[in-house]
Amino acid sequence: MDSVMTKNMKLISDARAKNPESIMLMDDTSLFSSDIYIAVDKPVPGAQMTALSGAFLSRVFEGPYQNAGKWTREMVEFVKSEGKTLDKLYFSHTTCPSCAKAYGKNYVGIFAKI
Repeated sequence: MDSVMTKNMKLISDARAKNPESIMLMDDTSLFSSDIYIAVDKPVPGAQMTALSGAFLSRVFEGPYQNAGKWTREMVEFVKSEGKTLDKLYFSHTTCPSCAKAYGKNYVGIFAKI
């Protein structure tokens, strides 16, 4: 993960495409693989570009990463309680595991595309 982020952040920096919102979403495609979406202000040469659009519901959770399954179930129920149909979930990790330990808090945003 570290090498992937370092490579992508260098591409973004070199293209002067950093978005001030600095949002990054992850789509966990398997237990050991994720697609990473990083907000940018313009196309980034050398990067695979895609656009996310649609309507989303979001919530923020706090706790250790091991609670991700519980948070996912809560988010699915939240979407249902809003009378919406879930299309896909994206996760926004505000800290890495080491930083979460250092700060004593770990916040994770979950974005539900509906």
